[in-house]
Amino acid sequence: MLSTFLIALREGMEAALIISILLAYLKRSELSGSRFIWIGVAGALALSFGLGAFLSFTSTQLSARGEEIFAGTTSVAAVTFVVAMVFWMKRSARFISKELQAKVQAALPLGTIGLISVAFFAVVREGLETALFIYSNFKTVSSDTAPSIGLTLGLAAAVALGVLTYRKSVKINLGTFFRYTGIALLVVAAGVLSHAISEFQAFGALPGAHAYAWNFGHSTSLVATILDGTIGISSSLTWLQLLIWAAFLGTTLRIYLRKPVAA
Repeated sequence: MLSTFLIALREGMEAALIISILLAYLKRSELSGSRFIWIGVAGALALSFGLGAFLSFTSTQLSARGEEIFAGTTSVAAVTFVVAMVFWMKRSARFISKELQAKVQAALPLGTIGLISVAFFAVVREGLETALFIYSNFKTVSSDTAPSIGLTLGLAAAVALGVLTYRKSVKINLGTFFRYTGIALLVVAAGVLSHAISEFQAFGALPGAHAYAWNFGHSTSLVATILDGTIGISSSLTWLQLLIWAAFLGTTLRIYLRKPVAA
């Protein structure tokens, strides 16, 4: 539940920030066209939900072996995209407002299509990443109920914070917000990658499927539930999963938390 909440909150806030910047720029410049921004946003959301539906439908049509390959591959892709996004946001957050404003200025001569395109392409990346990562995260748990609740609450919180921020009802230190949610997403991504390793081990692409670091079966204890729902560490874990989980998390966090070198 917590992992899907964090994913939805982080990605939703990024999308909300983008939309707020676009709308605020139009308003400040006394330009019309906000409805075209929303059309572009709606198109991006529709494509994102479509990807989620496609992934879910495809996985149900595959054989057990095919589903393992599909789940493992999509999990690796999700981790790759999320890590790239986290580091991109760390590097580009301070410039994102100017970049979006420049794109709006360039799109204005194109009229309706230009504004729709700017909004669509600015939001669709966040939406597709979210759909892929949420799907992969759902595959790491045995029940869809708690992750669904986390997803719903995360999106609702992102929308609420986005509206309040746009109206200047609340002030959020976005640098701090994205820094700590970036750390949290890297932890979640490590769990998803661990699940991908398990899938690859299940169909023989990787060794050590029965070399367990621990194996408590299908434990329903509170500790097991919390670990599985937050950092993706399940009640059974092979040594290879543990090694890759630790190496991935140690490497990405060390790089992410490294202070930029002064020019």
